[in-house]
Amino acid sequence: MLVAGIMVYAALRTKERGEFKGSDVATKVPTEPAPKLEEPPALANWPRWGITHTQYSADNEPQQVVDQARGVLGRVPMLQNQHIMGWGVGNPEPSPGQFNFRDLDRRLTFVSSSRGVPVITLCCAPDWMKGGQAGRTDWNKNHTVAPQKEHFDDFANLAARVAKQYPTVKHYMVWNEFKGFWDPTTNRWDAEAYTEMYNKVYTALKKVNKDIQVGGPYVPIESNARKEPSDLSGAWGTVDQRALDAVKYWIENKKGADFIVVDGASMTNDKGNVPNDFAAQAKFGAITTWLRQQSDDLPVWWAEWYIEPENSQWTEERRTAVQATALMEFARSGVTTALYWNPQLRGKGDCAGCLWAPKVGGELPMAGLLSGFTKWFPSGVRVQEVKSSDPKVKALGQERQVVMVNTSDRDVTATVDGRQVTLTPYEIKWSGRGGA
Repeated sequence: MLVAGIMVYAALRTKERGEFKGSDVATKVPTEPAPKLEEPPALANWPRWGITHTQYSADNEPQQVVDQARGVLGRVPMLQNQHIMGWGVGNPEPSPGQFNFRDLDRRLTFVSSSRGVPVITLCCAPDWMKGGQAGRTDWNKNHTVAPQKEHFDDFANLAARVAKQYPTVKHYMVWNEFKGFWDPTTNRWDAEAYTEMYNKVYTALKKVNKDIQVGGPYVPIESNARKEPSDLSGAWGTVDQRALDAVKYWIENKKGADFIVVDGASMTNDKGNVPNDFAAQAKFGAITTWLRQQSDDLPVWWAEWYIEPENSQWTEERRTAVQATALMEFARSGVTTALYWNPQLRGKGDCAGCLWAPKVGGELPMAGLLSGFTKWFPSGVRVQEVKSSDPKVKALGQERQVVMVNTSDRDVTATVDGRQVTLTPYEIKWSGRGGA
């Protein structure tokens, strides 16, 4: 049941994903002048790929690691997303009309310095909008409670205030995973309340700047291996109809939208990845196609995606190989944007799926994979299917480049795109085409 595990993949994130232990000092204006952020780099194509900064990111690292992370993220300009409260940022409005953008300033300054294209997620809400006490922040409830209806206007006003603070930011996602919008009495998502809040935020942001791009509903789309009534199913499982109903309600009742955004995992709630870890990634392509059909081809954003069952004990090579097949599905199905939830940790040691090694620096495999897809598969590029003589080698191409991945734990020799290649277990290889 969804109630028993609304986010089966939530356990895959770090426990600190949204906590914040910093100051909630509030002033009527920011304690420092609004940062003078550079305009994002001019791009021939929308990057399509990017990351979401979480509790621990480059701004929490020693300077040499900060510099390395800046280089990793900036060598190919990609999207960089930050929430307005939590995930490394304090309460932006601890009391009505009193703002504290110190942490958000710091994060967006890093985004600018690393040539990032900034994105903001409008979540979460100050306690006083959720029935709590003004001037105090209970971080234990930050990600489980939505604003009360009587404070939807206040949340929209906060969104507008953020937009005025950061005029270089042109893309906003409204809320995160329908947090606080589950109705246990009806056993379904309260899409009506969310859409009411979304419409107020949309209107407020467009009043600040009509060119601001706004998207929702950012609902988690779960699936089960067992058969059940649903508009969408495949070998990878059956999508929970309640999530699809919430998406359809939002589509039919939104005041406007520049893109549609969701998140999800390849794993089912009951059996993990089916029929296997690599084939399960087809779920992302199927959902993307359904979203485009339902929304009259609105640009599709994946705010988060997850591919690894809990306690999997995967090697980093296997993890990155499965991620590569997920990115192929996104590109093949026409996703406009996909943001990687960066699982950076605080201390030294293993950091599964991280982009750089915490505290000591050094690029990790997922960073190279994201950079490659950002460079060669931006939104709008014509994706081409690539033939492989061995089904264990998955491949995808565009006019100038092919990416291939060995989905097995053994060496594989195959003919890919007319060339014989040998790939080691779970190896990802890029190959130029036409003299590239």
